Amino acid sequence: MSDDFDLLVIGDAKPDVIVTGGGEVAFGAGERLVEEALLCLGGSGGIAACGAAALGLRVAFAGSVGDDAFGRFVVDTLGAHGVDTAGVVVRPGLPTGVSVILKRGDEEAVLTAPGTVSHLAPGDIDHRLLGASRHVHLASFYLQEALRPGLRDLFDGAHRIGASTSVDPNRDPTGDWNGGLLDLLSSTDILFANSIEVREITGVDDIDVAAEALAERGSVVAVKFGQGGGLAMWADEVVRSEATPVDVVDTTGSGASFAAGFLSGRLQGDSLDRCLALAVACASLSARSLGGTTALPSMDEALAVLRDTS
Repeated sequence: MSDDFDLLVIGDAKPDVIVTGGGEVAFGAGERLVEEALLCLGGSGGIAACGAAALGLRVAFAGSVGDDAFGRFVVDTLGAHGVDTAGVVVRPGLPTGVSVILKRGDEEAVLTAPGTVSHLAPGDIDHRLLGASRHVHLASFYLQEALRPGLRDLFDGAHRIGASTSVDPNRDPTGDWNGGLLDLLSSTDILFANSIEVREITGVDDIDVAAEALAERGSVVAVKFGQGGGLAMWADEVVRSEATPVDVVDTTGSGASFAAGFLSGRLQGDSLDRCLALAVACASLSARSLGGTTALPSMDEALAVLRDTS
């Protein structure tokens, strides 16, 4: 296996339009003023790719965008963060996916038009790119309607050439919480999820029991807690990490930053507890400003947090 890239991220990268402040949104009520509106790169895959690049990894991204202004924004912004975009497929005639995130205090509503995100297909993945990567990370499993049927073969192929694999499923907009995810775990080395997602995927309310049930399927399970901190589980080993003290502005994308931090540690051979501590530090630091890619930490910043909390 070539090692041109440490990490190949497959999945969603799309613009996030984040709107803060204002009152209740009521259809037919006319124009309302808000505090702020921000356009930034979003999508679990896009944020994870940029976060890993900020930590010093060599990162490539494979995804799908439209031939429109939003698509060009996605490709340009990934490139500006140091991510290789040769694996991005442009689909003329289809719109780039986009999310509008309405924030009011601690509450938010997310409106997503999947657009080209759900059209990424197994044949779109450049196998030369796959063969040049040490690790393959799939983001937003539930949005990958066209890609899901081929994921088992994709991950098994990655393993045959010596690459490891991971999945960050994110939310299931349909509320079904399956779509073949449990079957994929036998070909997955690491599963990332937050505390809500592990409960919904398993139907088990206790986070530890839910994580254990998922780990029994053969994956390392790394769980980000909503209040900060997290746990990681592999076979009989269970480690926990407390939240990193920061002034939280916006947690958009913190789960993707968590995954980027964990994978950075994993790819440099760190222990399970060290990988988790790095993941928690990166997730916390990414919440310092509005938007998922506006405050991504460098490795020096993340390590400084680990030294201060050790």
